[in-house]
Amino acid sequence: MMKRITIYDVAKEADVSLATVSRVINGSEVVREDTRMKVQEAIEKLGYKPNAIAQGLALQKTTTIALIVPEASFFYTGQIINGLIDVAKIYKYNIILHTTTEGISEMNDIIETIIKSHVDGVVIFNDKLNQDELNTLTRYQVPIVVIGNRMSDETIGSVYVDYAKLIYDFASGYLERGITDIALVEDRKNLAMIKQLREGLNKAFADHGLSFDNYIAIPKEYRSSYLYLQKYMKEHHHSLMITYRDSQAMAVLNTAKEAGIAIPEEMELACVLDSKYLAMARPQISGFKIPDYDLGAVAMRILTKMLQNEEDPFDKEIELTYIYTPRKSTK
Repeated sequence: MMKRITIYDVAKEADVSLATVSRVINGSEVVREDTRMKVQEAIEKLGYKPNAIAQGLALQKTTTIALIVPEASFFYTGQIINGLIDVAKIYKYNIILHTTTEGISEMNDIIETIIKSHVDGVVIFNDKLNQDELNTLTRYQVPIVVIGNRMSDETIGSVYVDYAKLIYDFASGYLERGITDIALVEDRKNLAMIKQLREGLNKAFADHGLSFDNYIAIPKEYRSSYLYLQKYMKEHHHSLMITYRDSQAMAVLNTAKEAGIAIPEEMELACVLDSKYLAMARPQISGFKIPDYDLGAVAMRILTKMLQNEEDPFDKEIELTYIYTPRKSTK
């Protein structure tokens, strides 16, 4: 078996101290040019490859990024994580994944764990994040990028889709055609997103001299949207129903069918987050393609810029756009 070349071998070959070799590897300015050349020649001759972790320790950096993802969002975060990892690889960062479970792993506990593990930066996918929790992180001066919420300051950047604008534009198209009976179904797992959608609908209705009144809250005693919608559809139906997630769109579709409401003839249906399941439903459900891979890739790129203290000014708040895909559930 070949002997692994170490920093000691390089120091011996170049006839310098370990500290000098370490300074050359880590790009320190305090090494004389002739000494630097001697060390570089020894490194090339011996084929020495610096160990990333040892290099990290010498730099007091672990080159590690913590990614915090709520368990409930796993289905939607697959592509976000892929985008993030692809960019992290380019810049040679390691990713540590932390998951938050509602009621079990408190965000503050996770934040404390992350800080203790000396990560270089944090990416948080969390629409429920509150300002106190962010303040905990900013106190430690760790660069953070938030996916999903628009926010920024000295150590915080964000990548987001403006859901309020998305739904404002969509609903306005209906209101301009005189279709005003529009309803939004509550999503208890994604209340922050629902809040954005309600804001967009309120504004669209207000700009047309109307008020948005059809918010369908799911009572706490119902275990699922489906069970409540079964009851709701027997007594109501709307011109257009909007859901945030695919499973709720399916619940609307099925309970409407059970109540004898034809989609899209008697009631149209649109789901904000597009997924492969919307195209599998019958009729196929209209939705919005959110650039999830790009959310992850752009978040990681902002973080690398923050970590490398790039001189050129760069935008810490980046808004990504979406594409509406009309299918058979809308006219």
